[in-house]
Amino acid sequence: MPEINFYVLPTESSQERYLFACKLIEKAYRSGVFAYVLTDSPEQSQFIDDLLWTFRAGSFIPHQIYTGEVVSVENTVLIGLSSPPEHWQNTVINLSAQCPQNFQQAERILEILDNSEETKIVGRNHYRQYQQAGIEIVTHKM
Repeated sequence: MPEINFYVLPTESSQERYLFACKLIEKAYRSGVFAYVLTDSPEQSQFIDDLLWTFRAGSFIPHQIYTGEVVSVENTVLIGLSSPPEHWQNTVINLSAQCPQNFQQAERILEILDNSEETKIVGRNHYRQYQQAGIEIVTHKM
């Protein structure tokens, strides 16, 4: 069973949500974890890809958009719309409106929610799905 963590931000800003995601991505990378960032659209994937280059001066996180093709570099963060490849199922950072497919295979799932009504509705749905699967959930109010 995966470890599920919800991070609930006090702001309604999607920009703050994405910046917080970048901080978690950086933390995972620095600890040697192959993180996968699940998004809803190619535009959202590209936005996260661009933001990882600029969110913190001096920070470097190898990353790329995952298109379903074999990845040649293992120690990189992948960003994409589909299920993560095998070696990137350790930590899934979910920015998508959907729960990750086969979420039971992940070791850890990080859900990041802002305080907007739309995001809270999505978060509640994810929470219910994980709960119905019998997974213990930890919520962090930021």
